[in-house]
Amino acid sequence: MNKFNTIIGAFLVLLSVSCEGPAGPPGFDGFDGLDGQDGQDGIQGQVVEVDGVNFAYDVNGNIYNALISFEDITNFEVFEADAVLVYRFDGTIDLDDNSTADAWSQIPQNFFLPEGTIQYVFAHTFVDVELFIDGNFDLSALSTDFTDNQSFRIVFVPSVFANSSKMDTSNIENVMSALGIEENQVMKIDID
Repeated sequence: MNKFNTIIGAFLVLLSVSCEGPAGPPGFDGFDGLDGQDGQDGIQGQVVEVDGVNFAYDVNGNIYNALISFEDITNFEVFEADAVLVYRFDGTIDLDDNSTADAWSQIPQNFFLPEGTIQYVFAHTFVDVELFIDGNFDLSALSTDFTDNQSFRIVFVPSVFANSSKMDTSNIENVMSALGIEENQVMKIDID
């Protein structure tokens, strides 16, 4: 019986080894993509600074708005699932070493005025972002300090990165650091 098991075992081994046939035809080539830089995976974000934004007053809605089309400010492809963050320029601040730094506040941003409260808010699609100034009083006489010649930074965060990252979005420097974007890589556009 031992001899029979050995013969069957050898036959099964021989059969399984000999089942390999010739290689099949090669598959189709994939789509060309952008290679990552310096060993990165190619997932990237972008920061665009938009200067000269002027809000228009809508008397019927008692609201100010400004529409920024992405095709006017970048060639970066934005997808529906991507995150879009917006920061408003608050001015410069003096640092301890006698230098200055730009101050950016994430939107939504509130201001408490003697007349009431205003708030900068935004809504976006994958083709544009609309900025609003909303308030709880008649905004028709709102100071042009809030409505004219405003500067915003729009940050495009790819959905793959946004979903896997736990970055602190309240601080634009943290976001830029997490995306690997240096200050000199910020694209600056004046839409005046």
